[in-house]
Amino acid sequence: MASQKHKLATRLIHAGVQPDPTTGAIMTPIYQTSTYVQASPGDHKGYEYARTQNPTRDVLQASLANIENGKYALCFGSGMAATDAVAKLLMPGDEVIVSNDLYGGTYRIFTKVFANYGIKFQFIDMHDAENIRNYVTGKTKMIWIETPTNPLLNVIDIEACAAISKAHNLILVCDNTFASPYLQNPLDWGADIVLHSATKYLGGHSDVVHGALVMNDAGLEERLRFIQNSCGAVPGPHDCWLVLRGIKTLHVRMQRHCENGEAIARYLRAHPKVDKVRWVGFEDHPNHAIAKKQMRGFGGMISFTLKDDNIDAALKVLEKTELFALAESLGGVESLIGHPATMTHASIPREDRVKNGLVDSLIRLSVGIEDMDDLIADLAQAIG
Repeated sequence: MASQKHKLATRLIHAGVQPDPTTGAIMTPIYQTSTYVQASPGDHKGYEYARTQNPTRDVLQASLANIENGKYALCFGSGMAATDAVAKLLMPGDEVIVSNDLYGGTYRIFTKVFANYGIKFQFIDMHDAENIRNYVTGKTKMIWIETPTNPLLNVIDIEACAAISKAHNLILVCDNTFASPYLQNPLDWGADIVLHSATKYLGGHSDVVHGALVMNDAGLEERLRFIQNSCGAVPGPHDCWLVLRGIKTLHVRMQRHCENGEAIARYLRAHPKVDKVRWVGFEDHPNHAIAKKQMRGFGGMISFTLKDDNIDAALKVLEKTELFALAESLGGVESLIGHPATMTHASIPREDRVKNGLVDSLIRLSVGIEDMDDLIADLAQAIG
């Protein structure tokens, strides 16, 4: 089994995985069982019940901890279930400082669910992490960031956020879904909890819904494991197996996502009908220097607007692509195109979206691993 002394590409294939002790199977079996026979009543040395433990899930959790340079990982039925578990660390009256550009589902669960329990969420601009200090109060318990953000690709300085969180004894949560462990490891920069919608790059094949949390602190792991077991939003063993399978090719997929992403970003920037292109690899992208510091590459996520800046023009492009499938989600081997204002971020009030830069005409691309020339030709015919 690979350890953290090995290079990442090796760990992605081997970390947490050992041949099945019963058969020697090189692939982790799918332990499709709901319960386990115990040697005697109350025997807690082995497995008891599948909501609490499952051997397939255990292997995946060990793998995720390793590839994020963490000690512990916990898996959930979706990225939102993982988000829900972290939010349950909070109590009524607590406050959370959140980046103002984030996934619409996260915004929705904060404002429509947990705000009802007396938890206050402050959505602020974190382009300059020092701005966070202006919002810390005696009730602040957590800082929540995405980097790069969804869908505007804003970059947030994890190390600077960690310095602020530690100075005020706060929990720093970093959603690492857009980057994946291949491009970025937030724990290395001081984050306390790393969150993934493993549905995306970790699974990589648009065939599983899954979520994960990774951390180093044993106390946090104990609290979150209690929530995982008590609230029960756990993944099934087959879903865990699918994510394990996806992780084994994360490095080769991400290399192609990055290559294709750069080519398409540069193509769009040169297109006469395209206005603004957001891709963190551009040297003039806001906080590009920070991205260069904390990331190992710039990924395949792009968003852009047209010079004909209206929703109808954007919708025509969305409807005309052939290889870029019009669908929610991201991070799969196939390329996707989406309209955040009416799809992934529809739950955010328009006034708030537009104020933060998420205009009605914004188009988001999840660039897949198809042939680069074919993808560019598809965008060319769709934009015109």
